[in-house]
Amino acid sequence: MLGRVAPWLPSAKPTSDIRSAASSAALRILRDEDTVALWDLAAADPVANIFMLSHLETARTAAPTAAGGKVVGVFDAGTLIGACWFGVNVVPVGLDAETGPEVGRYLARSRNRFSSIFGPAEAVLSIWSELRHSSAEPFDVRPDQPLLQMTRASDIPPAPGLRPARPAELDVLLPACTAMFEEEVGYSPVSNGDRHYRQRVKGLIERSQSLLDLDAAGHVVFKAELGTVSSQAVQVQGVWMNPEYRGQGLSRSYMSAVVSAALDVAPVTSLYVNSYNTPARATYEAVGFEQVGTFATILF
Repeated sequence: MLGRVAPWLPSAKPTSDIRSAASSAALRILRDEDTVALWDLAAADPVANIFMLSHLETARTAAPTAAGGKVVGVFDAGTLIGACWFGVNVVPVGLDAETGPEVGRYLARSRNRFSSIFGPAEAVLSIWSELRHSSAEPFDVRPDQPLLQMTRASDIPPAPGLRPARPAELDVLLPACTAMFEEEVGYSPVSNGDRHYRQRVKGLIERSQSLLDLDAAGHVVFKAELGTVSSQAVQVQGVWMNPEYRGQGLSRSYMSAVVSAALDVAPVTSLYVNSYNTPARATYEAVGFEQVGTFATILF
Protein backbone atom coordinates (compact mmCIF):
# COMPACT_ATOMS: atom_id res chain seq x y z
CA MET A 1 0.00 0.00 0.00
CA LEU A 2 2.91 2.37 0.63
CA GLY A 3 3.66 2.41 -3.08
CA ARG A 4 0.39 4.24 -3.65
CA VAL A 5 1.46 7.25 -1.58
CA ALA A 6 3.54 10.16 -2.90
CA PRO A 7 6.11 11.84 -0.62
CA TRP A 8 4.97 15.00 1.10
CA LEU A 9 5.99 18.05 -0.91
CA PRO A 10 7.04 20.79 1.59
CA SER A 11 10.79 20.90 2.06
CA ALA A 12 10.69 22.03 5.69
CA LYS A 13 11.19 19.33 8.32
CA PRO A 14 9.72 19.39 11.83
CA THR A 15 11.88 20.42 14.73
CA SER A 16 11.68 18.67 18.08
CA ASP A 17 9.40 21.43 19.41
CA ILE A 18 7.03 23.37 17.13
CA ARG A 19 4.78 26.19 18.27
CA SER A 20 1.95 27.45 16.07
CA ALA A 21 1.70 31.19 15.48
CA ALA A 22 -2.08 30.90 15.90
CA SER A 23 -1.99 28.94 19.14
CA SER A 24 -0.18 28.62 22.44
CA ALA A 25 0.10 24.85 21.96
CA ALA A 26 3.53 23.27 21.41
CA LEU A 27 4.11 20.05 19.48
CA ARG A 28 6.91 17.53 19.95
CA ILE A 29 7.64 13.84 19.62
CA LEU A 30 6.76 12.05 22.84
CA ARG A 31 9.40 10.36 24.95
CA ASP A 32 9.36 7.63 27.57
CA GLU A 33 8.63 10.12 30.35
CA ASP A 34 5.38 11.05 28.56
CA THR A 35 3.99 7.52 28.79
CA VAL A 36 1.69 8.04 31.78
CA ALA A 37 0.26 11.26 30.35
CA LEU A 38 -0.42 9.57 26.98
CA TRP A 39 -1.99 6.59 28.72
CA ASP A 40 -4.33 8.86 30.70
CA LEU A 41 -5.26 10.79 27.55
CA ALA A 42 -6.11 7.63 25.59
CA ALA A 43 -7.94 5.99 28.51
CA ALA A 44 -10.45 8.85 28.57
CA ASP A 45 -12.15 7.08 25.63
CA PRO A 46 -10.95 3.46 25.46
CA VAL A 47 -13.20 2.59 22.51
CA ALA A 48 -12.21 5.48 20.25
CA ASN A 49 -8.55 5.21 21.32
CA ILE A 50 -8.15 1.44 21.26
CA PHE A 51 -5.31 1.60 18.72
CA MET A 52 -3.17 3.72 21.05
CA LEU A 53 -4.06 1.76 24.17
CA SER A 54 -3.21 -1.52 22.44
CA HIS A 55 0.13 -0.07 21.37
CA LEU A 56 0.92 1.19 24.89
CA GLU A 57 0.02 -2.14 26.48
CA THR A 58 2.48 -3.83 24.11
CA ALA A 59 5.30 -1.27 23.94
CA ARG A 60 4.93 0.10 27.51
CA THR A 61 6.30 3.45 26.33
CA ALA A 62 5.27 6.56 24.40
CA ALA A 63 8.75 6.77 22.87
CA PRO A 64 9.36 6.02 19.16
CA THR A 65 9.39 2.35 18.22
CA ALA A 66 12.21 0.43 16.61
CA ALA A 67 10.01 0.09 13.51
CA GLY A 68 9.81 3.87 13.14
CA GLY A 69 6.41 4.67 14.62
CA LYS A 70 6.22 7.91 16.61
CA VAL A 71 3.66 9.84 18.62
CA VAL A 72 3.54 13.62 18.31
CA GLY A 73 2.07 15.30 21.37
CA VAL A 74 0.20 18.59 21.62
CA PHE A 75 1.01 20.47 24.82
CA ASP A 76 -0.67 23.48 26.39
CA ALA A 77 1.23 25.05 29.29
CA GLY A 78 3.17 21.80 29.64
CA THR A 79 0.08 19.56 29.76
CA LEU A 80 -0.52 16.92 27.10
CA ILE A 81 -3.91 17.76 25.54
CA GLY A 82 -3.75 15.72 22.34
CA ALA A 83 -1.58 13.26 20.45
CA CYS A 84 -1.24 11.53 17.13
CA TRP A 85 0.44 8.27 16.18
CA PHE A 86 2.22 8.37 12.86
CA GLY A 87 3.95 5.45 11.22
CA VAL A 88 2.45 3.67 8.25
CA ASN A 89 -0.90 5.00 9.50
CA VAL A 90 -1.96 8.22 11.20
CA VAL A 91 -4.17 7.78 14.29
CA PRO A 92 -5.23 10.80 16.38
CA VAL A 93 -5.97 10.77 20.12
CA GLY A 94 -7.85 13.57 21.83
CA LEU A 95 -7.53 16.02 18.93
CA ASP A 96 -10.29 18.39 17.89
CA ALA A 97 -11.05 21.03 15.28
CA GLU A 98 -8.51 23.41 16.85
CA THR A 99 -5.57 21.07 17.47
CA GLY A 100 -6.09 18.78 14.47
CA PRO A 101 -4.97 21.32 11.83
CA GLU A 102 -1.77 22.01 13.80
CA VAL A 103 -0.94 18.30 13.72
CA GLY A 104 -1.80 18.25 10.01
CA ARG A 105 0.75 20.97 9.34
CA TYR A 106 3.31 19.13 11.46
CA LEU A 107 2.79 15.91 9.52
CA ALA A 108 3.04 17.75 6.22
CA ARG A 109 6.49 19.00 7.24
CA SER A 110 7.57 15.51 8.30
CA ARG A 111 7.79 14.24 4.70
CA ASN A 112 6.55 10.86 5.95
CA ARG A 113 4.41 8.63 3.76
CA PHE A 114 1.14 7.28 5.12
CA SER A 115 -1.29 4.63 3.91
CA SER A 116 -4.27 5.87 5.92
CA ILE A 117 -5.63 8.30 8.51
CA PHE A 118 -8.34 6.89 10.75
CA GLY A 119 -10.02 7.64 14.05
CA PRO A 120 -12.60 10.06 15.45
CA ALA A 121 -14.06 11.99 12.54
CA GLU A 122 -13.50 15.52 13.87
CA ALA A 123 -9.82 14.80 14.47
CA VAL A 124 -9.23 12.99 11.17
CA LEU A 125 -10.97 15.60 9.03
CA SER A 126 -9.29 18.51 10.80
CA ILE A 127 -5.86 16.92 10.28
CA TRP A 128 -6.74 16.39 6.64
CA SER A 129 -7.86 20.01 6.25
CA GLU A 130 -4.16 20.98 6.39
CA LEU A 131 -2.40 17.82 5.25
CA ARG A 132 -4.35 17.73 1.98
CA HIS A 133 -2.48 20.79 0.70
CA SER A 134 0.77 18.79 0.49
CA SER A 135 -0.58 15.28 -0.03
CA ALA A 136 -1.23 13.13 -3.04
CA GLU A 137 -4.88 12.60 -3.83
CA PRO A 138 -6.40 10.02 -1.47
CA PHE A 139 -7.69 6.75 -2.80
CA ASP A 140 -10.90 7.22 -0.82
CA VAL A 141 -12.32 9.53 1.85
CA ARG A 142 -14.93 8.07 4.21
CA PRO A 143 -16.10 10.89 6.48
CA ASP A 144 -19.02 9.15 8.21
CA GLN A 145 -18.35 5.78 9.85
CA PRO A 146 -20.55 5.09 12.89
CA LEU A 147 -18.51 3.78 15.83
CA LEU A 148 -20.49 1.06 17.59
CA GLN A 149 -20.10 -0.89 20.82
CA MET A 150 -21.63 -3.64 22.95
CA THR A 151 -20.98 -4.45 26.60
CA ARG A 152 -23.09 -7.59 26.88
CA ALA A 153 -23.82 -10.74 24.90
CA SER A 154 -26.43 -10.51 22.16
CA ASP A 155 -29.96 -11.81 22.61
CA ILE A 156 -29.54 -13.57 19.25
CA PRO A 157 -28.27 -17.16 19.64
CA PRO A 158 -24.65 -17.33 18.45
CA ALA A 159 -23.66 -19.47 15.48
CA PRO A 160 -22.25 -22.65 17.00
CA GLY A 161 -19.65 -23.23 14.30
CA LEU A 162 -17.63 -20.04 14.72
CA ARG A 163 -14.22 -20.73 16.28
CA PRO A 164 -10.61 -19.52 16.25
CA ALA A 165 -8.80 -20.37 13.03
CA ARG A 166 -6.03 -22.97 13.29
CA PRO A 167 -2.48 -22.45 11.97
CA ALA A 168 -2.97 -25.21 9.39
CA GLU A 169 -5.93 -23.26 7.95
CA LEU A 170 -3.89 -20.26 6.81
CA ASP A 171 -4.15 -21.16 3.14
CA VAL A 172 -7.90 -21.70 3.51
CA LEU A 173 -8.42 -18.37 5.26
CA LEU A 174 -6.11 -16.19 3.18
CA PRO A 175 -8.34 -16.10 0.04
CA ALA A 176 -11.33 -15.05 2.18
CA CYS A 177 -9.28 -12.28 3.81
CA THR A 178 -8.11 -11.12 0.40
CA ALA A 179 -11.68 -11.09 -0.94
CA MET A 180 -12.84 -9.06 2.07
CA PHE A 181 -10.06 -6.53 1.56
CA GLU A 182 -10.83 -6.15 -2.13
CA GLU A 183 -14.54 -5.60 -1.42
CA GLU A 184 -13.83 -3.09 1.34
CA VAL A 185 -10.94 -1.10 -0.11
CA GLY A 186 -11.22 -1.66 -3.86
CA TYR A 187 -7.93 -3.32 -4.76
CA SER A 188 -6.03 -6.46 -3.84
CA PRO A 189 -3.64 -6.49 -0.86
CA VAL A 190 -1.58 -9.16 -2.65
CA SER A 191 -1.24 -7.51 -6.06
CA ASN A 192 2.50 -7.09 -5.46
CA GLY A 193 2.95 -10.43 -3.68
CA ASP A 194 1.32 -11.90 -0.61
CA ARG A 195 4.26 -12.03 1.82
CA HIS A 196 3.28 -9.09 4.04
CA TYR A 197 -0.46 -9.71 3.98
CA ARG A 198 0.06 -13.43 4.56
CA GLN A 199 2.20 -12.61 7.60
CA ARG A 200 -0.52 -10.35 8.99
CA VAL A 201 -3.18 -13.07 8.64
CA LYS A 202 -0.77 -15.63 10.12
CA GLY A 203 -0.14 -13.37 13.11
CA LEU A 204 -3.86 -12.98 13.80
CA ILE A 205 -4.28 -16.76 13.72
CA GLU A 206 -1.34 -17.27 16.08
CA ARG A 207 -2.87 -14.80 18.56
CA SER A 208 -6.29 -16.50 18.34
CA GLN A 209 -7.75 -13.28 16.94
CA SER A 210 -9.01 -14.77 13.68
CA LEU A 211 -12.46 -16.41 13.77
CA LEU A 212 -14.05 -18.55 11.07
CA ASP A 213 -16.61 -21.18 10.21
CA LEU A 214 -16.13 -23.71 7.42
CA ASP A 215 -18.69 -25.62 5.40
CA ALA A 216 -18.58 -29.38 4.74
CA ALA A 217 -16.32 -28.82 1.75
CA GLY A 218 -13.81 -26.88 3.83
CA HIS A 219 -14.67 -23.45 2.39
CA VAL A 220 -14.94 -20.36 4.58
CA VAL A 221 -18.58 -19.49 5.23
CA PHE A 222 -17.91 -16.52 7.53
CA LYS A 223 -14.84 -14.92 9.07
CA ALA A 224 -13.97 -11.94 11.27
CA GLU A 225 -11.01 -10.75 13.30
CA LEU A 226 -10.58 -9.35 16.77
CA GLY A 227 -8.36 -6.91 14.95
CA THR A 228 -7.24 -4.52 17.70
CA VAL A 229 -7.25 -5.66 21.31
CA SER A 230 -6.62 -3.88 24.60
CA SER A 231 -7.46 -4.83 28.16
CA GLN A 232 -10.49 -2.53 27.96
CA ALA A 233 -11.94 -3.18 24.51
CA VAL A 234 -11.81 -5.25 21.32
CA GLN A 235 -12.29 -3.74 17.88
CA VAL A 236 -13.79 -6.22 15.41
CA GLN A 237 -12.46 -5.97 11.86
CA GLY A 238 -12.52 -7.90 8.61
CA VAL A 239 -16.11 -9.13 8.79
CA TRP A 240 -16.89 -11.18 5.66
CA MET A 241 -19.56 -13.59 4.53
CA ASN A 242 -18.96 -15.93 1.60
CA PRO A 243 -21.17 -14.63 -1.26
CA GLU A 244 -22.63 -18.13 -1.69
CA TYR A 245 -24.15 -17.87 1.80
CA ARG A 246 -25.38 -14.28 1.70
CA GLY A 247 -29.08 -13.54 1.87
CA GLN A 248 -29.81 -16.55 4.09
CA GLY A 249 -30.12 -14.69 7.39
CA LEU A 250 -26.86 -16.07 8.81
CA SER A 251 -24.97 -12.85 9.54
CA ARG A 252 -26.76 -12.00 12.78
CA SER A 253 -25.98 -15.30 14.48
CA TYR A 254 -22.37 -15.11 13.30
CA MET A 255 -21.96 -11.57 14.66
CA SER A 256 -23.54 -12.69 17.92
CA ALA A 257 -20.83 -15.35 18.12
CA VAL A 258 -18.15 -12.76 17.35
CA VAL A 259 -19.40 -10.61 20.22
CA SER A 260 -19.31 -13.58 22.58
CA ALA A 261 -15.72 -14.34 21.59
CA ALA A 262 -14.69 -10.69 21.99
CA LEU A 263 -16.33 -10.36 25.41
CA ASP A 264 -14.18 -13.26 26.60
CA VAL A 265 -11.18 -11.00 25.92
CA ALA A 266 -12.31 -7.54 27.07
CA PRO A 267 -15.45 -5.94 28.54
CA VAL A 268 -16.36 -3.91 25.43
CA THR A 269 -16.78 -5.06 21.83
CA SER A 270 -16.59 -2.33 19.20
CA LEU A 271 -16.39 -1.78 15.46
CA TYR A 272 -16.92 0.97 12.92
CA VAL A 273 -18.86 0.69 9.69
CA ASN A 274 -19.35 2.79 6.59
CA SER A 275 -22.55 4.83 6.87
CA TYR A 276 -23.69 3.69 3.42
CA ASN A 277 -23.41 -0.02 4.25
CA THR A 278 -27.10 -0.42 5.06
CA PRO A 279 -27.19 -4.24 5.34
CA ALA A 280 -24.24 -4.35 7.75
CA ARG A 281 -25.65 -1.55 9.88
CA ALA A 282 -28.99 -3.37 10.10
CA THR A 283 -27.20 -6.54 11.21
CA TYR A 284 -25.18 -4.77 13.88
CA GLU A 285 -28.26 -2.98 15.22
CA ALA A 286 -30.19 -6.26 15.39
CA VAL A 287 -27.33 -7.92 17.26
CA GLY A 288 -27.35 -5.12 19.84
CA PHE A 289 -24.63 -2.65 18.87
CA GLU A 290 -25.21 1.01 19.72
CA GLN A 291 -23.50 4.04 18.20
CA VAL A 292 -21.12 5.84 20.57
CA GLY A 293 -19.25 8.06 18.12
CA THR A 294 -18.27 8.62 14.51
CA PHE A 295 -15.01 7.67 12.81
CA ALA A 296 -13.56 8.83 9.50
CA THR A 297 -10.98 7.15 7.29
CA ILE A 298 -8.78 8.52 4.51
CA LEU A 299 -7.09 5.89 2.35
CA PHE A 300 -4.06 6.48 0.13
